[in-house]
This record gives sequence, C-alpha cells and structure tokens, in this order.
Amino acid sequence: MRLLSALMLVGLMGAAGCGRGKGRSREAMYVSANQASLRDRVAAVYSRTGEVKNGDRVEVLDRERRFVKVRTTTGAEGWIEQRYLVGQQVYDGFQKLALAHQSDTVQAPGITRNETNLHIEPGRDSEHLYQLPQGTKISLLERGTAERPNVAAPASATPRKDTKPTGPLLEDWWLARDAEGHVGWLLARMLDVDVPLEIAQYAEGQRFVAFFTLDQVKDGDKQVPQYLAVLTEAKDGLPYDFDQVRVFTWNLKKHRYETAYREHGLNGVLPVTLTQESFDREGDLPVFLLRVRDDAGTVVERKYKLNTPIVRRVLAPGEVATPSAGKKKKKRR
Repeated sequence: MRLLSALMLVGLMGAAGCGRGKGRSREAMYVSANQASLRDRVAAVYSRTGEVKNGDRVEVLDRERRFVKVRTTTGAEGWIEQRYLVGQQVYDGFQKLALAHQSDTVQAPGITRNETNLHIEPGRDSEHLYQLPQGTKISLLERGTAERPNVAAPASATPRKDTKPTGPLLEDWWLARDAEGHVGWLLARMLDVDVPLEIAQYAEGQRFVAFFTLDQVKDGDKQVPQYLAVLTEAKDGLPYDFDQVRVFTWNLKKHRYETAYREHGLNGVLPVTLTQESFDREGDLPVFLLRVRDDAGTVVERKYKLNTPIVRRVLAPGEVATPSAGKKKKKRR
C-alpha cells in the first residue's frame, strides 16, 4: 500500500512538472534574411524541414555553436544559422521607428538599385532586420550621415602646422518607408531618387535631394505638374541637406518646362513642407516652407508662394529678408 502511494505521488509530481514546462514562454527571434532553409540537423549533410522568410517570427528551442533550433508559427522546426536572426529588442526598435515616423512628410519617392538592408540607424554596422529586393519603391523621409567604415581621409603629402584634421569620411543615408510600412535607414548609394525625367534633365551636374508637385496646370487635354526641387552637389557627407532650390513651371505657349525660380547658398534642413494659402486678390496659391540654418546655427523657416510663373518670398510681420549667397532669376529652357 505504501509503495502504491509513493508511486502515485511521483506520478503526480511528474505531471505537475510537465505542465509547468508546457506553459513556459520561449525566446522569440525574427528572420533577417530574405529567405532561409531550416535543417533537421547541424551537419554538412542535412535535410530541409521548412523555409522561413524575412520578418518571420520564430521560437527558440535550442542552440548549438552558431546554429539555433527554432519553431515557426506554422509548427515547422529546424536549425538555422544565428546570423539570420535578430532578437526581440531589435524587432521592437523597428516597430518604434515606424510609429515615430508614420506621419512624416515624404520628401521624394525612391527605388532601390540592389537588394539592400533596412538598418535601425545610419551606419553599416548597425542592426538590420528587413531586406528590400532590387527595384523596391520606397518613400524617402529624412537624410542622415554616418562614418564610412575602413576609409581614412587622405593625408596631405606635406602637411602644414596650421592644417586642421579633416576627420573621418562620411556617407549619406536615407530614412525610408516601404509599401508594407517598414521603416529603416538605407545607404544612399543603394537607391535612386525617382525624379521625373522631364525635370531630371535639368540637373546641371547637381544631385536632386527631394522634389514636390506644387500644383498642376491644364495644357490642352492633359494636366501638367509644376515642381519644386531641392538639390546639392553630388557629394556625400555635406553639412546640410540641400543648398539649392528650384521651381519648374510649365510654359503653355511653348509646351515645355522653365526654371521659374532658383536660389542657392542655402544651409537647408529637411523636411520641406507644402501647403495652400489665401492671398487676397491673388486667391489661393501653393506655398512651400524651407527650413534653413542662419549664421548663428539656428534653424529658421522661410515661406514662398507660387503665382505662376512668379515665385516670391512671403515675409512674416516684422521679418526682414536676409539675402542668400545665390541670386534669384528666371531661366528659360
């Protein structure tokens, strides 16, 4: 009788222990590779037990050397290389990034040149999760810079005592959002700003940073957009987001674009924003707002209006216009 009671007690303890094991939560990780196979064993020869794709959530079951055994949401189990996974903290970081920038004004559409990673911050060594295939259309939100790895600034052959160190070389990055709502930082050289050909041909060796449709004019049976564009030299690591602005209006008589306004010498800061505003007899007009740093380093806002084909600065009460290094002029194309 005593033996039977002891066996029953052991059985109950074992059942309770099994119950605790089943209820235990496991570590979650996320697939950062575009696509990867699950293996039945950690060996040179193995069978595939399943497939996972970018962004999939998996549960960690075991670890061995550089491999992790996981279970997918569909129940498939297998081993996968650790380098194809990121942890919950990285995933949460991307979720917060998307939430923080969900209402940002899009500065330009872009398109990826190659398969590329979305990073959590500017820098090639920063964590990444989502991968974008070549030709992915994206929305560009914000420009950033990061130090270019393993590249030192060239030293002068005969350095002078009064020469200041040039510092590390920087490369440009873009904060971007894809069609699925994923937000992250992309290396700028891995994408193209998708500028309409009709104005891209007027780049004059400069780089389009952002562009916007100010309004549309009717020419015969079609509506033609009029554009605002901000540009820079074709260099990375500049201390400003843009230093030039141009407005392209449509000549109804000659059926072509003209550069109706240009200004350079700006220490411009993104984002650029657009709105509409009423101007007495002129009526409702397109308005764009530029943010620039003044000589003291303070970011100030400048307002401009387009009354086709004329662009004028709109001064606030008591505001005095400060001239830029560049001149404004109308240039015919």
